[in-house]
Amino acid sequence: MTLALEDAAATARLGAAIAPLLAPGETVLLYGPLGMGKSTLARGLIRALLALSARPDEDVPSPTFTLVQFYQSDPPVAHFDLYRLTRPEEAVEIGLDEALDEGCAVIEWPERLGDDPSVWLGPDRLTVVLAELAAGSGRVATVSGAGGWESKLKNLHV
Repeated sequence: MTLALEDAAATARLGAAIAPLLAPGETVLLYGPLGMGKSTLARGLIRALLALSARPDEDVPSPTFTLVQFYQSDPPVAHFDLYRLTRPEEAVEIGLDEALDEGCAVIEWPERLGDDPSVWLGPDRLTVVLAELAAGSGRVATVSGAGGWESKLKNLHV
């Protein structure tokens, strides 16, 4: 599935559309170069989960420096920014296993998990690749699913 995202608000809406489809043990993988909107999409998703959990005013900072932020939503969600990792094993050290045992994970820079991120993740994954459209006229999101997300994509309405 390919979606045009004309601005940051559209990127956040994509995140919000993904949120109600997430279940414990599932992962959303966000790929794309710096400045493509990965954090914007993650914030839209997390804010939507928090709103569904009656916590709409909770702050949603970027985990760029902390590497991970945990949120008590339904399901619980952990937001990982793996940009500064040097070894895939470091993701486990900062709580990736626990996050997936208890809830779901949104991961920026999943390529830091190595060539095969499925080694570290469960079978149910949504992958979003963000790229710039020609001449800076917005972004494009290429969305694909593995495991349970193959059928859930039919229910993704942005």
